[in-house]
Amino acid sequence: MSLKESRTFSFLTIFIIYVLAFLVGAVVYRTIPDGGCHYLWRFFAADVAATVFVWIFGLVFKNVSVYDPYWSVAPPVMFTALALMSGSFTSATLLLLAAVWYWGIRLTGNWAFTFKNLNAEDWRYAQYRDNCKPAVFQIINFFGLNMMPTMVVFGAMIPGFFVIDSTSPASFPTVIAFLICIAAPTIQWVADMQSHRFRRLNPGKVCNAGLWKHGRHPNYFGEILFWWGILFMYVNVTVAQGSALQGWCLLGAVLMTCLFCFISVPLMEKRQLQRKPDYAEYKKSTRMFI
Repeated sequence: MSLKESRTFSFLTIFIIYVLAFLVGAVVYRTIPDGGCHYLWRFFAADVAATVFVWIFGLVFKNVSVYDPYWSVAPPVMFTALALMSGSFTSATLLLLAAVWYWGIRLTGNWAFTFKNLNAEDWRYAQYRDNCKPAVFQIINFFGLNMMPTMVVFGAMIPGFFVIDSTSPASFPTVIAFLICIAAPTIQWVADMQSHRFRRLNPGKVCNAGLWKHGRHPNYFGEILFWWGILFMYVNVTVAQGSALQGWCLLGAVLMTCLFCFISVPLMEKRQLQRKPDYAEYKKSTRMFI
């Protein structure tokens, strides 16, 4: 057995890559002069640098899935870093951090549960690799499979940065938004557990039990709901503070919704229709999300 086939070695390798990636991001953040440059641009540059670092190791191991944990690991780290650097620990900030860490730990835990080794690559990446010329695939790899998700998530994070930057404490509507953020990954957690159990007991069949009976993609619904919850937290603390809402902050949640509705769902459903003949009937009788 090669080292890449060892789950322990693969986990350790991913861990080291991510520690180094965030060190790279920290150096980039510190290198950019503070004066005249908004902290959002510094965080964005650090996020891009860390993504490029992870992408390079995806090339080294010939496995795009090296990037997979980045989605759920980067937001808790960056939100916490801003809170520590600004010394902003209002009740609203604490609720935001609790929500994003709960979400991040849950999603990373699900990745770890399904992670096999460095030889195993997500079927979507393998599909692009098989169907595209090498040069075209590498363009898709960098911009579409690594950088685009980073930018979409960063856009969805911007309202959260402003929550931390706010001096407004949590109000009742903020608590409601926080509860939405907690409910969202809980929905994902339950949906994933039901899916894993169903597939283990009913291999090759369409999962239509539990939450999957009421929606074809409850896990995706939970992900979308989480980021809208972050946006609602921003709206509530901004209104409570008496500041003007930044309309462009809506863009991240909208892009996140579009990413799942127009890319993730169609890709998943095309695969399901090819592999499971019963999926067509399930699709007709069951809504996309709720």
